[in-house]
Amino acid sequence: MKITGIRTFLMHAGQPDRSKWASDGHASHVTQHKLEGTRNWLFLKIETDEGITGIGECSGWPRVIETAIKDLAPLLIGEDPAHIEKLWQKMAIAMMGHGMLGTVGGGAMTGIDMALWDIKGKALGVPVWNLLGGKVRDRIPIYSHANTVEQALAVKNRGIKALKCGGVSDPVRKVDMLREAVGDEMDIAIDLHGPPWMTPADACRLVRKLEPYELLWVEDPIAPDNVEGYRRIRDAAHIPLASGERTATIFGERQLIEEELVDVIQPDTGRAGGITQMKKIAAMAEAHHIQMAPHSGSLGPVAEYAALHVLASIPNALILERIDDDWEGRQHVVVPHPVQEGGSIAVPDAPGLGCDIDEEFVARFPSDGNVSVPVQESGKSYNPGTYGERLYVQTRLSRRHYFNT
Repeated sequence: MKITGIRTFLMHAGQPDRSKWASDGHASHVTQHKLEGTRNWLFLKIETDEGITGIGECSGWPRVIETAIKDLAPLLIGEDPAHIEKLWQKMAIAMMGHGMLGTVGGGAMTGIDMALWDIKGKALGVPVWNLLGGKVRDRIPIYSHANTVEQALAVKNRGIKALKCGGVSDPVRKVDMLREAVGDEMDIAIDLHGPPWMTPADACRLVRKLEPYELLWVEDPIAPDNVEGYRRIRDAAHIPLASGERTATIFGERQLIEEELVDVIQPDTGRAGGITQMKKIAAMAEAHHIQMAPHSGSLGPVAEYAALHVLASIPNALILERIDDDWEGRQHVVVPHPVQEGGSIAVPDAPGLGCDIDEEFVARFPSDGNVSVPVQESGKSYNPGTYGERLYVQTRLSRRHYFNT
């Protein structure tokens, strides 16, 4: 079998209602497009001379990644798609001249790698999880997003047993409110990502205040390039830490895992480097008793399928992020739509990934911008009067109020 071509499918994906994100703000962009927000989904299909087609998804800046895929395509045409590791290495060294591999390169390789696994599964007539060593579990537990009592109770009523809230504007009071509402039987996590990011000192203070709530984890309390800061936070409080969505490959996740700076590693299924890298990241994490909870908040449904196969096959799978009441168009993008029952999703059993996109539906939503100001002033993430400064890291003021309920 030989690869004969690669086609890309870039679409402007509708945003969930802003209240559904685990964040204080909402991505904004001045656009005339009928869909709000700036979220894009990029899918690709690898075609072969035997008529078998593989599908993949790329994240990490989809509009830019589409160009990267077109640049990589000539390296793959004529190759045997069965040799996945060999082709991954070929792509990696081809991009080496552009500098260290980031999430753009990782995103391009992810979609291609994902499609190669899809082809192999279809060619052999088995689901991808079978190629990864078989199933450890038949269903994958999920968590959803909630920032208010009303949203949290709605998540609980749908049978989901874990939720994540977000934002840095008033985290202690928010967690206290949600814990009171849902009781002890639900797990709660909090995502503290910026902007503005917290300083390590503030993060240490905050996680100590959150200890009594027995959170599932505290996610991204400091900027992703301040990896050393996680050691300070770990020494300051006994609370599970989670991170890893903004880096790609085993090399990007290595320090967090090998130095045991986190308890939960969160590679993004659309930009971590593909199923090949996800499996390796999981193995590295397993050796350090670190759990795997892939990032999936902004991804489309093809990457979600890939995450299901990986999580089905590894022993240290914890949970999968899923905005289960996402933009209504999501369920029309992919066929079939994943089967969710209460707080879990069934592992697919069809050959390959077990899904395809509706190309006609995707084509109805052309890309219209893919960068944004991540938060709005109304989210109150920044100290009063400083929103216009757009700071990357900011020390919190009004500290007695901020760090207490």
